[in-house]
Amino acid sequence: MKDFLSVTINKAEILKICREQVEQLIQEFDNEFVFWDTNQLKKRTCMSWNTIQEYFFFDPRFPKRKVGGKWYFPAHETREFLREWLLEQTG
Repeated sequence: MKDFLSVTINKAEILKICREQVEQLIQEFDNEFVFWDTNQLKKRTCMSWNTIQEYFFFDPRFPKRKVGGKWYFPAHETREFLREWLLEQTG
């Protein structure tokens, strides 16, 4: 007589585990950046440099430092500012 192996997979649990792993990888990737430069800021906001300057660059709360001729933005603080700024915008 042959032995049979039966496996039951909980699809919802597998999807939950996958989502948690993807979220963890995204957080680890984001944590690798200490500063963003202007190219990273444009990429992260999906905005052009002119739009950034028009809407929030000159806001005194926006964290930025110019070193030499290049702007740097602390990643964590910039992300927090952008979340707050977006919530303040009205349609």
